[in-house]
Amino acid sequence: MLNNLIDFYLKSNPVTIGVLALLAMYFFVLNWVFFYRYFSINSWLQTESNSLESLLMGGSTVNKDSFLNNFIKTSNVISKEVLALAMLAATKEATKGLSILSVFASTTPFIGLFGTVVSILDTFTHIGQTTGSMSVIASGVSDALVATAGGIFVAIFAYTYHQILKRKSFELVSFLQMQSDAILARKA
Repeated sequence: MLNNLIDFYLKSNPVTIGVLALLAMYFFVLNWVFFYRYFSINSWLQTESNSLESLLMGGSTVNKDSFLNNFIKTSNVISKEVLALAMLAATKEATKGLSILSVFASTTPFIGLFGTVVSILDTFTHIGQTTGSMSVIASGVSDALVATAGGIFVAIFAYTYHQILKRKSFELVSFLQMQSDAILARKA
């Protein structure tokens, strides 16, 4: 196995190695973003769920840990506009990190494809310089396709993580909207 990796490294074009290194960095970053945001949103979701439950069980206002509490206590009058502002701020906070996952999901296949094209060009150059047989072509194309596979691999995770966090953010904003509606209904 180690000999295969060393052989791949020695035969591959430096651009392909660079592309694979970039994709590895992307993979590390997207995992970090996902897990950090996933656990922080889950914690926030639990807080807002408890606050909503408290409101629905007859509480007079949101819990002190609720995101809405910051906006309610700084305003003299609880109004629809103040709660709408809180909702916008919460949506902005809840969706942090989604952009980078979206960018990674859409660009990594192209980065991988770039590495593949450069490797295939390199393979054809070597064929032109020697009497290339089918084994040289097959070996070169096989090595080149590793970059495309890497790009698709990273894109799958980025897209999946994006969709999971997007759904969690939607749930969070829904809990906040329900609390906001409950507060306004009590006020009326």
